[in-house]
Amino acid sequence: MKQKNELVSVESLTKNQTILSIFLIGVMFFIFGFISWVNAILIPYFKIACELTSFQSYLVAFAFYVAYFFMSVPASFILKKYGFKMGMMFGFWAMAAGAFIFVPAAMTRTYEIFLLGLFTIGIGLAILQTAANPYITILGPKERAAQRISIMGICNKAAGILSPLIFAAVILKPTDTDLFAQLQHMGDTEKAAALDELIRRVITPYSALGTFLLVLGFLVYKSPLPEIDTEHESEAVASANSSKNSIFDFPHLILGAVAIFLHVGTQVIAIDTIIPYANSMGLDLLEAKTFPSYTLACTIIGYLIGITVIPKVISQVTALRICTVLGTFFTLGIIYATGEITLLNHTTDVSIWFVVLLGLANSLVWAGIWPLALDGLGRFTKLGSSIMIMGLCGNAIMPLVYGHFADSHGTRLAYWVLIPCYLYLVFYAAKGHKLRKWGFK
Repeated sequence: MKQKNELVSVESLTKNQTILSIFLIGVMFFIFGFISWVNAILIPYFKIACELTSFQSYLVAFAFYVAYFFMSVPASFILKKYGFKMGMMFGFWAMAAGAFIFVPAAMTRTYEIFLLGLFTIGIGLAILQTAANPYITILGPKERAAQRISIMGICNKAAGILSPLIFAAVILKPTDTDLFAQLQHMGDTEKAAALDELIRRVITPYSALGTFLLVLGFLVYKSPLPEIDTEHESEAVASANSSKNSIFDFPHLILGAVAIFLHVGTQVIAIDTIIPYANSMGLDLLEAKTFPSYTLACTIIGYLIGITVIPKVISQVTALRICTVLGTFFTLGIIYATGEITLLNHTTDVSIWFVVLLGLANSLVWAGIWPLALDGLGRFTKLGSSIMIMGLCGNAIMPLVYGHFADSHGTRLAYWVLIPCYLYLVFYAAKGHKLRKWGFK
């Protein structure tokens, strides 16, 4: 199968082509978000239906995001051989296969098969993210890259607000609160039957999702999305990179990939742990399910601020520095702030609202890191993007670290794992992104 689409340079795109491309990539980011952030409700759902510990339940995030580690570099070679559009089609089809795996997993209530399905969905997303992130980064002026990425972030997080609520509306019933309370008093046979009925509710939505993704992959391939040439460098970039023989000759990229690893870890912890943290305060699942949406709403507010002020008022680097410092202080608020508060009809400890505020702190970190890390890569852009996408396995590792400490030290103290993450991000924002040679001279 050979690539049939003609390569074009970013400079040759018309204004209408650029707007259309941004719109199509925005639709894709919406789909990424819808599928990714549903994990926030899948984690407590599987914990109940498959009778898991906190650590085991966070294997949902691990299986989903560890695929990025294994697939990101192969994805860059797929994109190089077949082009962005055909590569995206393959990504959507892999996600469809993962969605269909949920059917036998639900029929047998086998957690390991669910994890296989999530891993397969993650493989598809790794291909799509490897294509979409550099695409939107280079699709316009470098100094406005954070604006474009923020727009993509709004699409992603808006879907993230909707997906847990829609998923919960589809699979949860008003009577489930009573069911969850009764489970511990049921006999083995009755309990198994109740849990089988509960888990099989995912069959219809995931079958529909798989069908939708199959069709969408074909439509993206047939779409007018242009194939952007990332292999040819400008004279200035070619001269600067003349001595570069390896992707590891770009310290700002490698340090940026570590920053992405830690950033996505902090982001997924803020969203995927907030329901169990609310549960620890006495809120049931039906009430707690709205908290991931609050966190994501704060993220969208941050994106809107970024779109408004970058680069007119502050630079994207300054925005990155502000957000990383805020993340550090909000984490200390989670750990140390105490006292009951009633807000948005929820009566909880005040600390949970600092978890919500992490959405604001995390909002412009991704948008700030990407253009800094990819700056000046030239012909190394696709491979550099794949290295950055590998960093998304932080979504897999960090929730497990949190889950381990949540089991041993409690859900509040487990948030200490965020402090070293934010401190590193502060370093990258202040110093790490400037390094062009290894060393600190």
